[in-house]
Amino acid sequence: MVLKKKKEIQVDAFILDHQQLEKLQRFSKAEEQNLASLLLHCAQLSNGIQQIQCIKQIMPLVKKVDQNSACDPMVKACLDILGETYFALGVKNPLKKVLASSLNGLPEQFMTLAIQSFVCCLREELKTTDIYLYRKVLDNLASCMEDFSVGTVTLNVLSSVLILQFLQKSLLDIQEENRQNHGNRIVQTQLMHDLLIAIKVSMMLVQKLQENIQGSLWKHHESFVWQSMCSLLKSSANFLMDATLLQTVQTTSGLAVILFTKAMYEPVEELPSLVSDLLLGSMKHASVPAWFVSNCGTLCTEELPDSVLLFLCHGALAMLEWKNGSMGENGEKLLLDIVSVLLSLSSELKESSTATSLSRILAIWTSSALAALVSGSPNLKIKLNGNSDIIGKLLEYIYTHWEHPLDAVRHQTKLIFKNLLQIHRTTITGSNEKSDPFFARLTKRLLSLEWHVKGKYASLGCLVECVGTENILQLDRTIPAQILDVMNDQSLAPYASDLLETMFTNHKAHFTSSFQEGIWIDQWHDIWVSPLLVILCEGNHDQATYIIDYYLPKLLRYSPDSLSYMIRILQASADANLGSCSTRGALGALMACLRTARAHGHLELSNIMSNGLVSTECIKQGLVHQHNQVCIDALGLLCETHRSTEIVSMEEMELIQFFIMYNLNSQSPSVRQQICSLLRKLFCRIQESSQVLYKLEQNKTKQELLGNSSKRHPLGILQQYKDFMSSVCDRLFEALFPGSSHPTRFSALSILGSIAEIFSVPKGQAQVFQLDQEIDSTRVRTLIQCFASTFEEVKVLAFELLMKLHDVAFNLQDSENLDLLFQAAMDLSTSTKPYDCVTASYLLNFLVHHKGLEHICLGKYVECKPWMDENTSVSTVEKNTLAVIKLLLVNVEEEIFHARKSLLQAAASFPIYGRVRCITGALQQLPFNNLTLVAEWKETVASLILMSYNLSAVVSPVVQSSSPEGLIPMDSDSESAGRLQMILHEIQPQDTNDYFLQAKILKEHCKAESEKLADHRPVENICTDMRGKDRQTCDVTAQMVLVCCWRSMKEVSLLLGTLCKLLPSQAASEPADGLITVEQVKNIGDYFKHHLLQSRHRGAFELAYAGFVQLTEMLSRCNSESLRKMPEQWLSCVLEEIKSCDPSSTLCATRRSAGIPFYIQALLASEPKKGKTDLLKMTMKELISLAAPLNESSSVIPQVHALNILRALFRDTRLGENIMPYVADGIQAAILGFMSPVWAVRNSSTLLFSALITRIFGVKRGKDENSKKNRMTGREFFSRFPSLYPFLLKQLEVVTSTLNSEAEELKIHPSLFLLLLILGRLYPSPMDGTYSALSMAPFVPFIIRCGHSPVYRSREMSGRALVPFVMVNEVPHTVLSLLEGLPDCTSPCIRQNNIHGTLLQVFHLLQSYLESKQLVSSDFQQGLGDIITCIGTKVWLAKRPNPCLVTRAAYLDVLVMLSTHLGKFQKQGMQLFGFWEEMNRVISDSELVSGIPYSSAIPGLIQYLQSITKLVISVLLVSAGPDIQSSSSPVAKKIAKPSLSIVHLLHCEFHEVRLLALEAILLWLKQINSKQIAEGGGSVLCLLIDLEGTLLTMALKEKNLQCFCKVLEILYNMDLRNVLPKTECSIKMNPNELLTWSLSIVDISNSTEIQSIALKFASRLVIHLLQNHQQISEVVLKKWVQLIVYFCGDEQQTEMLLAAAEVLKSVTTFLLINEKLILGLSDTLAVWKCVVLLLQNEDLVVRDAAAEVIQVAQSEKKISKGTEFALRIVNAPMALDLAFGILCELLQRWGEIRAGVPILLEWLLGDSDLKRDSETSAPEEDDYLFDKGEVNFWGEKLTHVRQLSKHLLQLISVTHLTLPDHGELNRLSRIALDQAQLVGHLLRALRPTPEFSKTAEFTRLAIQNERISVCLKILNLLKSDDTCKNENLEK
Repeated sequence: MVLKKKKEIQVDAFILDHQQLEKLQRFSKAEEQNLASLLLHCAQLSNGIQQIQCIKQIMPLVKKVDQNSACDPMVKACLDILGETYFALGVKNPLKKVLASSLNGLPEQFMTLAIQSFVCCLREELKTTDIYLYRKVLDNLASCMEDFSVGTVTLNVLSSVLILQFLQKSLLDIQEENRQNHGNRIVQTQLMHDLLIAIKVSMMLVQKLQENIQGSLWKHHESFVWQSMCSLLKSSANFLMDATLLQTVQTTSGLAVILFTKAMYEPVEELPSLVSDLLLGSMKHASVPAWFVSNCGTLCTEELPDSVLLFLCHGALAMLEWKNGSMGENGEKLLLDIVSVLLSLSSELKESSTATSLSRILAIWTSSALAALVSGSPNLKIKLNGNSDIIGKLLEYIYTHWEHPLDAVRHQTKLIFKNLLQIHRTTITGSNEKSDPFFARLTKRLLSLEWHVKGKYASLGCLVECVGTENILQLDRTIPAQILDVMNDQSLAPYASDLLETMFTNHKAHFTSSFQEGIWIDQWHDIWVSPLLVILCEGNHDQATYIIDYYLPKLLRYSPDSLSYMIRILQASADANLGSCSTRGALGALMACLRTARAHGHLELSNIMSNGLVSTECIKQGLVHQHNQVCIDALGLLCETHRSTEIVSMEEMELIQFFIMYNLNSQSPSVRQQICSLLRKLFCRIQESSQVLYKLEQNKTKQELLGNSSKRHPLGILQQYKDFMSSVCDRLFEALFPGSSHPTRFSALSILGSIAEIFSVPKGQAQVFQLDQEIDSTRVRTLIQCFASTFEEVKVLAFELLMKLHDVAFNLQDSENLDLLFQAAMDLSTSTKPYDCVTASYLLNFLVHHKGLEHICLGKYVECKPWMDENTSVSTVEKNTLAVIKLLLVNVEEEIFHARKSLLQAAASFPIYGRVRCITGALQQLPFNNLTLVAEWKETVASLILMSYNLSAVVSPVVQSSSPEGLIPMDSDSESAGRLQMILHEIQPQDTNDYFLQAKILKEHCKAESEKLADHRPVENICTDMRGKDRQTCDVTAQMVLVCCWRSMKEVSLLLGTLCKLLPSQAASEPADGLITVEQVKNIGDYFKHHLLQSRHRGAFELAYAGFVQLTEMLSRCNSESLRKMPEQWLSCVLEEIKSCDPSSTLCATRRSAGIPFYIQALLASEPKKGKTDLLKMTMKELISLAAPLNESSSVIPQVHALNILRALFRDTRLGENIMPYVADGIQAAILGFMSPVWAVRNSSTLLFSALITRIFGVKRGKDENSKKNRMTGREFFSRFPSLYPFLLKQLEVVTSTLNSEAEELKIHPSLFLLLLILGRLYPSPMDGTYSALSMAPFVPFIIRCGHSPVYRSREMSGRALVPFVMVNEVPHTVLSLLEGLPDCTSPCIRQNNIHGTLLQVFHLLQSYLESKQLVSSDFQQGLGDIITCIGTKVWLAKRPNPCLVTRAAYLDVLVMLSTHLGKFQKQGMQLFGFWEEMNRVISDSELVSGIPYSSAIPGLIQYLQSITKLVISVLLVSAGPDIQSSSSPVAKKIAKPSLSIVHLLHCEFHEVRLLALEAILLWLKQINSKQIAEGGGSVLCLLIDLEGTLLTMALKEKNLQCFCKVLEILYNMDLRNVLPKTECSIKMNPNELLTWSLSIVDISNSTEIQSIALKFASRLVIHLLQNHQQISEVVLKKWVQLIVYFCGDEQQTEMLLAAAEVLKSVTTFLLINEKLILGLSDTLAVWKCVVLLLQNEDLVVRDAAAEVIQVAQSEKKISKGTEFALRIVNAPMALDLAFGILCELLQRWGEIRAGVPILLEWLLGDSDLKRDSETSAPEEDDYLFDKGEVNFWGEKLTHVRQLSKHLLQLISVTHLTLPDHGELNRLSRIALDQAQLVGHLLRALRPTPEFSKTAEFTRLAIQNERISVCLKILNLLKSDDTCKNENLEK
């Protein structure tokens, strides 16, 4: 169900003039309706829609008029008026179309009259001389030719000479006018469009001429028509050559030139050769008619520009007749000429618009070629066969452009490919397509491409249609699975799903035609549906989501029957496989399938429920599932339907209420958005179905029918709707309780906003529900309190909701409350907390709508102005806004005055930015187009601008200083005071305070401006002194001053930006209307320029930029010539200043040129995208020339600026494709700049380079540097940036020439790194054909040589960069040649750098080879065999004769990779025994066996040891394998006894070796535990025998933390039954001592990782010992419980919290829900409290882990109770509810209710010490500027209180529990009553509107208040009646 907004159709009514009305009144009759009276009535209507209805009645009325009245003057008059009306109406007005279609049905006898009227009107029209009215005439001419019989006849009657004359004149006039208006973009754009229409109309007319004028009389050169035609042809040729015109005009002119030539040229057969000559530039004047040369001379003589050739090709393809071979051989030649011209253009035209046109024209060419082939000659078929040259080049074009960044180009490329296949099919008709070699070759090539190539999908889709899915599957059966794997990437998912759809559709069609029904369906399901279900159940989140979004709907739409198959399979496992927080499980998959099916109309929910497809419990489990997406799918199943009027059932409503209970508090923004949008759909359904029900109710007969049927009664359903909506609103308003989290508030307010919008009352419609009726004053207050939220989006939602309800909201506000709110807003506007002024702004914007506000304002505002009362027509909002702005303005001016005296005091006590923020906010919601008090506003705007300048002058010295961040010393050393002295001397701010003259670093006092500062308490902080008469203290930190200044600058910028928008767009015509003058705008522009070019603080210039963008966008749309020219002038000025590098220039050359790039960005981004972007072209040309200077002598600073600006421009997405043509120059500038001797240039070049890499290859999405994404084929890269091919090749050559010098000195070339970075992002494509001049091969030898670089990182990169340049089948050959290049041990000169580089290249090549998909082919095995043999010959490099440890390690890495691969995949042949034997020799020769003679300081030693250890582990695994163990050959027996065991590695002195060995053991253990090695398990088990003792000894002795941690983790994963027997003999401890030891480790360790694993190990011991009935001392158990409680503390790290959750899960069954209380009541409850705490943790991972405790408990309950459905995999809010429920049940089961309830009551009351809290909160609140209060943004204290109290009350009522004289209860009562008294006192002590002034404290008290009252309520229930009475008497 998609929600579509109903579009209101606007129809402008027509109006008749006085004469026409009089005429109609004369003829109209009052008694009967005739034509005149109908027209008169129609003209008097003011609504266009009603007029349309009226006009539709004309024809029926005319048809009734008898035959004789054709000469009736009344009819003639009416037809005249209709004609005049028709021509007066605008072309887009629907009335015109309606009128035309009505007149089409005019009876014969009236036709001539109508035509006379029309001819007359059109004659008048053609006399128009005003150029700006031409458009109307042209539109009318066009309308007459479009499906309008009267119009067409009119044109025929009216001489074509007149029309041609008019067209000829209009073309020339418009062209001239355009020339005169050069530079006026708005007028020029309008004229261009007029010109376009004029050309189109003349083409339409010429086509009509050819149809209507028989014979060739008009072709006499004297005839007037001929001369007009010549003139039109000449104009079109001129337009075609005029590059200043819009591209659409040029394209259309190209069509016109060909069309007019075709109409005039004789003999027609020669026309194709004329066009061919034009295109090929081989025109011979002798053979061409003179008229053509005289009119199209420009086309014949010059070398035609590329774009003109392109448009001519388009014209020829579109305007000539290609079907049925009418143009003969010449036509075929032209066809082939066109394609060769287009293909040669493809390498020239790189600009986005022309590249798009070219691809579109090529697609048109393929369609024309297809048409020509049908009747073409055999020669043409040969020329266009798939193996021909032309098709080869077109395929090249396709492969180069199928990944083009422009959508349009990619789309056209797909079309071209599709048509090419069709062309080839046409050329081979008769032979078998499926076995055609061209198709076979193409298929193989496409399949060998990587799946991340987007072009592969569409092309394969086209191929499937030719050769069939079955043929492709025969090549590779895993293709469907491969495509589904790709679906976890959203950018590829749409392509992949389209391909799958094409394939399964084609496959099903193949099956249906080949087999009987029923045989094949299971096979089809196995291929296309089963893999999908596996992924839905177990796949990763993204993959499953995209499959559901893209693939599932297509599958169900095509094969609805598959749904039952899916449901059957999923249902069978849904209860067992519920999923988890990371997988959906069968239940999640079922929800997704049902949701999709219902939304697309394949299933009704009632059927789902009644057929038992899914139970209500099952949906409930879905609605509170731990996996977000399962919740959303379950909700979607309820909310999304195919019909928007389907009635909502009771079950659905109950389930929705259940959902809202537990899901408002979702931390994921996307989940919240989805919840809101789905509920919105549900509310729309309720609204729309309620309208249907009202209609049913009104229609009595239908109601009776309904009465007989069993359906529910409409009124009953409407009542249910009303109750449901009301209860939903109650729940949502409840969710806005004190302390509710941001996600909860966001969700509740969003949903309430939807309700208010959907159920707003349209006139005269019954509404099932109105939110207004649910609102009372408490709820309004709650919404206003939401303004105090620290999250702006909550403020926005609350404000919008209040605006929707403002009538009710204001009626519930009394004036006293209004006054308090206004006062609060004014106070907040000068708060030092930056987010308070935002609150103030929303409060004021809300209050502005209240009538009583202006009096309050006037009370505060001294001069009372009379205008307030006089003018009653002024809207409330306008009056109030003006009053508020004036009041704020007065305050700001006063504060600026004080800030001039002391900026520090301003920063500390009244930062000014808040007031300005409020002014901007108030202005933004004013309706500027209909203001009444214009004079007042003009004056105010002028004052605002002046105030902005004044404020800026006060704060700008700080943000423009060279070190704005360090303005006030924060430390007490004398050095920083000295530094400050320098800064202050430099900036000399407007400040009379002595602080700025003499820096002091003492903490003293400041004078107080007002009582406002009474709340500020002193804070222990280094502060500045400000003595004043009141000796009151206030602190200023550097952060405060800076924040005050840059935020003031920000607000000034935004205010000025907002004010600029007040300039009316017609400024030139009536300047009096604007609230702001042109002069003021110019000044604002200069202000922005000054600040952007001078500010040093990033915040300041970024925000000045935000305001400046508003200004530049306004300038580009402005009508005033002087303003429109300003961006151009500013741009050239700043470019001049950059170029001049004048020493006096104030431009900032550091900080990445500060605001300069922003300034230029704003100027360029405002330039219209559709135009010629001249400013961009001019700027880029200048900058590129500055960035890559030709002469070294020029200054560095302009170069730095240019590089920085280029970086900003390449990063700016708004410049889009327009900037791509400059990328190649940018790359060259960056690489050359990297070689500069000046650091600043190198730095800026690096930044530019990084921006360009992102621009070319896209934003990096993943962490993996070397992933296949963000890369492109070499061919695509070099065809898009052809100039880089020779440049990069040349640079590489230069770089490698320095590397190969025989001398030993280090010569490092700076740009090597950048070159390798680019080349590493390219890869070869199997599609690289023979046509490409841009081959990748020349790069390979250079990259190999880069491996000889002396820089380690460069060698690494060359290793990576080589991989993409070598095709997979070339790898063995390349690797062998690299290995052969390695020296032998006897070589005289051994260079280790070269060896290392070569080995890295071998390593990376082999890695890519072993990962490739061709593991099965025999070539692969052969290649691998050769490599192994060759590696054996150079194995000395891995042994002692090689002195360099780094290269030894590199060689070992290659061996490890091979060994691992062979161990995994190969059956052991004899040749491999040799390999393993060699490996054993390498190991036994190594230092690991003989002892290590070095210290760890030797370079490469650690690397070597790690590599050899990996080899040992790899060989150990192989030697333990069944093949070698069971083999009888002597070599195998030798290999089976390796020279090193795993224990040997564990005893090594180097911890790196031990760590690798431990990691291997841990991996093997986990594999055994997860049953991964079921068959081959024995081999790994034999490696782990008898390790327990060694590991226990290690645990006690290991000093390295990482190793110790791993040892503990291994012990934790081992079976304790094997470990504990070994403790006595190996470490002399009994199990209890081991437990004590592990608990002490938790205590003493500083590492959270070790603490966590030690606690987990200890907990496993505890459970093991308790289960085996061994005693553990009370003290140890208490200690263990305390540690768990400590681990669950709020401030602990996530790792510890997760460890605690795992421990709690492991003890749940045995300790938490056991029938016996093993730990005792208080300890068990303490552990349960840990569960409750973790369920409220802010971190989602922790909550999910804690929810697993509830999962275990619920599963146990399900097993013990039997079949009842229990919620198991639940989200945290539901788990918390269940936890309290389980706990109360357990208290009953243990019989511990009396002892347990008081403990739970203590939980309820909380352990907060209010007095202490209130004392500490005040200074804290003011201490941190950006502190957002409470740390936990998710947990909600009151949610937990409400849930616990609900279960306690239930428990008390079920067990009828009373505890009258329970000492514990009396103690609790006393505490609660004391706290209640204290809270009341503290609340009364707060100032009025504490929710704004002391938000955190107010919230804390409100929460405590509720806790106390709930607790007291339960306490009263527990006391018996008598005691209650006594208590009351005492009170």
